[in-house]
Amino acid sequence: MEVTAARVTSGISGLDEVLRGGFVSGRMYLVCGDPGTGKTLLGMHFLEAGIENDETVLCIHGEESRDEILMNGARVGINLDTVQFLDLGPNSEFFTEDRNYDLVEPGAVERDRYTEEIHDAIRDINPDRVVLDPITQLRYIETNEHQFRKRILSFMRFLKERNTTVIGTATLSKDTEYQTEMRSLSDGVVRLSHTDRGRRLRVAKHRGFGQHDGSHGLAIRNDGVEVFPSLVPEQLDSSWETRHIRSGLDNLDDLLGGGLERGTVTFISGPTGVGKTTTATQFLAEAATQGIDSLAYLFEEGTDTFTHRSESMGIPLSDLREEGTISLNAVEPLAQSAEEFAQRVQREIDETGSEIVLIDGIDGYKMSIQGSDSTLVEKIHALSRHLKNRDVTVLITDEIPQITGMTTATSSNLSYIADNILFLSYIETEGTLEKVIGVLKKRAGGFENALREFDLDDGIHIGEPLTHASGILQGTPQINQGQRDQTDG
Repeated sequence: MEVTAARVTSGISGLDEVLRGGFVSGRMYLVCGDPGTGKTLLGMHFLEAGIENDETVLCIHGEESRDEILMNGARVGINLDTVQFLDLGPNSEFFTEDRNYDLVEPGAVERDRYTEEIHDAIRDINPDRVVLDPITQLRYIETNEHQFRKRILSFMRFLKERNTTVIGTATLSKDTEYQTEMRSLSDGVVRLSHTDRGRRLRVAKHRGFGQHDGSHGLAIRNDGVEVFPSLVPEQLDSSWETRHIRSGLDNLDDLLGGGLERGTVTFISGPTGVGKTTTATQFLAEAATQGIDSLAYLFEEGTDTFTHRSESMGIPLSDLREEGTISLNAVEPLAQSAEEFAQRVQREIDETGSEIVLIDGIDGYKMSIQGSDSTLVEKIHALSRHLKNRDVTVLITDEIPQITGMTTATSSNLSYIADNILFLSYIETEGTLEKVIGVLKKRAGGFENALREFDLDDGIHIGEPLTHASGILQGTPQINQGQRDQTDG
């Protein structure tokens, strides 16, 4: 039965996941993309996986020599020494040879040579895996598209009779008819791309088995190709149990109705320099005193600066880092895709047992992670949902452009992601800038509707509710003198 067909690993775990278990044994797959996107390298991983599984593998090549393929593989740690090679490319003497085809068409001579050499090699070697790099070698020797289709179909049947799994590589062409033909003939299509915002992989087809749809992260590094599947959070029906993450500051916890509920996503928003990161770090530090470990991902500053600034506010971050209760991770700009970052967060949660994740800040995330702004908003939403499903509490700092007043709760319409929105803002009073803090949203519990004074002198100080003023969210509060006099009295 088709549903029980044997699966063959691609040699790349992330790609196997996208393919829902790997390639299907005895089928032909097309790997296509522009030059430099990693098509040949993916084929090398496929061959190496066969070697590691004690299989016989064959590389049919025509553009690069055997020595070049071995050298390129070795550069990324892929050992192909035991691979069987069939070189269909012309040797160096071809350039100076004077060939005369007086009696037959040159295409017929080349076609017969190619067909005979491939047939003999596969019959003699009987490979479990074949890489045909590139598959366009078969197209160039045919007189028309009809003949090419017949040749590919014949080739596929010949290999399937031997249960041989095949990868053919192809550079994307402007010839849409040819591209459509190749995709139609193949059992699966893996498309690679490389843009200014990073490398991507998409499986456009996997006949009979399906695939994880969408665009996935891809990287080419010292260990070759890595694929990072797009995160799809599971829908979980779990019972809700209210447990709070407290800040350790009574007035702030009162403002939040007891603290932040575990397993929720909280945005801490406000203009630059108002104290968003310090407030978030206060929650991490207090959690550490309760034995709760945290991970912080810094997108806008280094760990040393972050540590120094926190300690100047009275948060003993060096001690907490040494104890292992808080782990700081500075993220390099444009070094990874959103999928790779999400996979990194999941892995480090598993390794450390952390229950809180801080993403500091969302603008830095959108600048540092590969992808368009709209796509990255979707990715941070998916990551947040996934962490919530694991009962991990997420804190995200978010900078809004208004220095005083508030016309939007979050940047880039992100408020739908948040379970809680804690905001800080500047207000102007008698020619000086003051700070206030308040809560705009809290899905899982009650909160205080009033705003409170907020100060960062030698630490975080939260004042009493500001009940004697109005118009605070417009940035220029109007003092109710009667209420102030009553308060002062």
